[in-house]
Amino acid sequence: MLLRLWPEKTAVSFMSLRFIALIISVTALLASAALLGTRGLNLGIDFAGGAVIEITEPDDVSADDIRNAVQPLIVGEVQVNSARGTGPNAPDIAVIRFKPQPPVGDETPDEAQNRAGDEVNAALKALVDEGLPEGESRFEIRSEASVGPKVSGELFRSGIIALTVALALMMVYISFRFQWQYALGAVAALFHDVILTMGMFALTGFEFNLATIAALLTIVGYSMNDTVIVFDRVREEARKYKKLELSKVVDLAINATMSRTLLTSGTTLLALLSIFLFGGPVLRGMSFALIFGVVVGTYSSIFVASAVVLLLGIDRGDKPKREVEGFQGVS
Repeated sequence: MLLRLWPEKTAVSFMSLRFIALIISVTALLASAALLGTRGLNLGIDFAGGAVIEITEPDDVSADDIRNAVQPLIVGEVQVNSARGTGPNAPDIAVIRFKPQPPVGDETPDEAQNRAGDEVNAALKALVDEGLPEGESRFEIRSEASVGPKVSGELFRSGIIALTVALALMMVYISFRFQWQYALGAVAALFHDVILTMGMFALTGFEFNLATIAALLTIVGYSMNDTVIVFDRVREEARKYKKLELSKVVDLAINATMSRTLLTSGTTLLALLSIFLFGGPVLRGMSFALIFGVVVGTYSSIFVASAVVLLLGIDRGDKPKREVEGFQGVS
């Protein structure tokens, strides 16, 4: 039996709510722009620069142990990632990252970073060598490097370029598959989703890094998939019912695809929620972006993309077939 989360005969008039949705979306976009302009993004090490220390991780030392030992010494969040060794006898690796540290007194920025690095290394050595006889040590620094502002700035620009190219390619794809009106509607929805997600990051203070860029690109693809499904049904219904008002055609399409949309979004959100709750601090920012993006993307495919198509109108062909009998929107 086919699972339907949306009753088959439901006829909700979504487009009668488009002006309310417009007010909500414009308000949210303005608020996001204000937050980005005033509070800004909490840029991660990938974009703000900082230090990266790679050490050998003993079996009895966890990433949480390392984070707890280093965090009191550092201003800002400390990232710790563990990786298994690739060879049969290869040791596990822990990678510690932290942002540039503020100078104390007459220190230069470089001196402040070097001081922080020395303090972190001392704390790590004490943690790793705890319980060993005096004179013995298993502490090993495999590499130590700094990410400068020039490199981090280039990474940030590359991330923004990737987002821009993705939006442009999506617009070209929709233009070829449908009509230019659909392309503008889809890009408006994608722009809406990306700006609102970035605004939410500015509001919550979650770290914005390369993983977040990957999440934004995923949101773009997810939102586009939702939008294409609705648009494909709009095109089908528009050809089928050529004398029916376009707003009712759009409502027909949204109601017809709503069950699939809810099922897909719901199952995706359940998986993302488990990652957010149990995936640890490394995955929390990325999973938060995806959760928010899936919700906003579902909303925008209905109330932004479809509303733009309704505003611009579409070419429905010349030969009408028949009208829908008895379809009345429910406000």
